[in-house]
Amino acid sequence: MYAAFRSIGSYIPENILTNHDLEKMVDTSDEWIVKRTGIKERRIANKDEVTSDLGYKAALQAIERSDISVDEIDMVVCATLSPDYLTMPSTAAMISQKLGIKNVMAFDISAACTGFVYLMSLAKSFVESGAKKNILIVGAEKISSIIDYEDRSTCILFGDGAGAAIIGQTEDKNEAIIDVLASANGNFGELLITPGGGSKNPIREDNVKDKLQYMKMAGNEVFKVAVKTLTNDVIEILAKNKIDASEVDMFIPHQANYRIVEAVRSKLNFPIEKTALTVAKYGNTSSASIPMAMNDMYESGRVKHGDLMLLDAFGGGFTWGSALVRFAGKNFTK
Repeated sequence: MYAAFRSIGSYIPENILTNHDLEKMVDTSDEWIVKRTGIKERRIANKDEVTSDLGYKAALQAIERSDISVDEIDMVVCATLSPDYLTMPSTAAMISQKLGIKNVMAFDISAACTGFVYLMSLAKSFVESGAKKNILIVGAEKISSIIDYEDRSTCILFGDGAGAAIIGQTEDKNEAIIDVLASANGNFGELLITPGGGSKNPIREDNVKDKLQYMKMAGNEVFKVAVKTLTNDVIEILAKNKIDASEVDMFIPHQANYRIVEAVRSKLNFPIEKTALTVAKYGNTSSASIPMAMNDMYESGRVKHGDLMLLDAFGGGFTWGSALVRFAGKNFTK
């Protein structure tokens, strides 16, 4: 029995925060942001929307496209760095509740921007072991809730959104998820961190005054490690599986920064027409980045049944991972 990627769905919040909007909030400019990041705008969830709301809406679309019912889902896992609640209940449990799923394993993982790749590794293992048959995986983020909009090093980069997929069983090896590689190195943890709210810096008046509840990032240092790590990771998974880059139908990297994507793409000679690029309109949506980009490619007809997708991500922790995945869902129809 193999694990198959059966469907993709996403939810894009309606509110748009442009670079020109940010010019009125911090010392920055549209020209500077586009030159440094490639981002022109990002989506921001409504004040009354929480992360599980975004994940729920993405999940509805993925389920509808999968030809299974909600009752057939036997596991729900959510990757997020902006959960509904600090410790409990899990965002996955809240998504399950909104879907009407009961008495099914549901939990969150914390792997930052690599979260969706980590989810695929988990789902692949559970399905191939025979423990589960249909797993809902969700990358959902309301990052605007942990961003300091007076900190231009972070507020220009991040947006909100969600992506979801159904990973199911197949006996056809040609439909299978080929391989997933994922790793982490905590030595770099301080370079991309949300320092407050946990046991190290609990929620107290002094920590809130120091804005420790917001994301902090050392951008230049993260950039240098990201490019090298993402490139090496792709080289490793292709070599391990004896697949040439030319056999990949769609390269879907984490959409953190156009310069990072372009550096990796050019080093590996992936054609621009085979590279997903959505960072300009969504910004960095962390664990939701890859599934949101994949859904855009799917709905535009650039990802079809049987296509070989190469996913590649890097995030806080540091975490990183790559995956070689056959798209086993139906072709998109409006």
